[in-house]
Amino acid sequence: MVRTGNRAGGFLSRPSPPEADVLTLRLHTLSNGVRVVCDPIPGLQTVAVCVAVAAGARHEAPEQSGWSHFLEHMVFKGAGEMSAREIVERIEGGGGSINASTGYERTVFEVRAMADGLETALQVIADLIFHPVFEPGEIEREKDVVAQEIAEAFDTPDDHVFEMAQARAFADQSLGRPILGQVETLAPIDRERLKRFRREQYRPDRIVVSVSGAVEEDRLLALVERAFGEGVPLSETPMPPARFEGGEARLARRIEQSNLVFLLPSLGNADSRRPALRLGVEILGGGMASRLFQTAREERGLAYAVDAWHEGYADCGVLGIYAGAAADRAGELAQVCGETLLALATDGPTETELNRARAVAVASIRMSDESPAARAGRWAGQICVLGHTLDSDAMVEEVSAQDAAAVRAALAACLEPRRTATAVLGPRAGLSAGLLFERAITG
Repeated sequence: MVRTGNRAGGFLSRPSPPEADVLTLRLHTLSNGVRVVCDPIPGLQTVAVCVAVAAGARHEAPEQSGWSHFLEHMVFKGAGEMSAREIVERIEGGGGSINASTGYERTVFEVRAMADGLETALQVIADLIFHPVFEPGEIEREKDVVAQEIAEAFDTPDDHVFEMAQARAFADQSLGRPILGQVETLAPIDRERLKRFRREQYRPDRIVVSVSGAVEEDRLLALVERAFGEGVPLSETPMPPARFEGGEARLARRIEQSNLVFLLPSLGNADSRRPALRLGVEILGGGMASRLFQTAREERGLAYAVDAWHEGYADCGVLGIYAGAAADRAGELAQVCGETLLALATDGPTETELNRARAVAVASIRMSDESPAARAGRWAGQICVLGHTLDSDAMVEEVSAQDAAAVRAALAACLEPRRTATAVLGPRAGLSAGLLFERAITG
């Protein structure tokens, strides 16, 4: 059965005009809890399917670290009546592509296909989620594959330094453990354990099926009901709230460059201040015109790569800065990063900076409007986080309404706890850089 929601106007911040009624974003919920977003786009001959499951590394117990990522790998080894080869051949045989990824709070399956490939795309993903085979021999082989992936991440300094910082930010919590897990935590996995874990994680009430492009509503609902209609909703166990602990991690490696990551506690995905923070992060380190790029690279020649970002979770987030520098200049670079952030949070931004950041944000929103894959992913993410969709006009209005005071306040909220998580990986000479960043942001 399908529980049908209102037309998108009932779920969006602003209603769609009457003339758009025929092609309006709609949200529906199956009786088992699966939510369905139908987003027709006129003139297209292709569809983008995004199936998001609100389950990831944050939902793992300590002894299950890495199991969500391993599960995502294993469903592609055989599902339903399909072998690993047949899974991809069914999609690629029609000219499409399939991919998947695991994060801290979501696992996402994506397919791009011609319009007549929609049924196949939905059925393949449903089989991956509900009917994986988990052949014991494949489980053991995939442990070796993931072990190589873990080793590769360790051997890549600008990957490993992020894991070091995350581990300090959320010490002894699932958000602080690597998504890939560890060889030791993957070792106990067998077929029965993995089957139980899949049932716990890939529950229908955690699933959002989002389709954009050449899609017709009644047909989509019938296909999703057939493919995803099994199972019943279960009572949800709330995740324990995250705690930003902070601290410093150092690792001496015989490499040429010091890799630096600085994290501060930040805003969660549902926080109303996120649009202002988005602009602040863009001004700080979002592009070649950003303060960090202009100061650290163009004016002082301290770094080839330097940028800032915000990562949001359900109840918290992190504001991050990454930079790479020669070891003997790592301390100077760390100090510049801290001073630049503090100055922006107290005295900035200028009107020119604010206008540029608004323009970048609006362009990003409008460009994603023209990509079926971006739209499908956007709706799925919004449903997982907010429980409803937010149309692009409303998003544009939000970022356009932010002024300098709002940006300062959003950045100041990240500095207020006076806690940081810093990580430095590289030659021993640069290992004190984290302390210099911490001193700089305190003024």
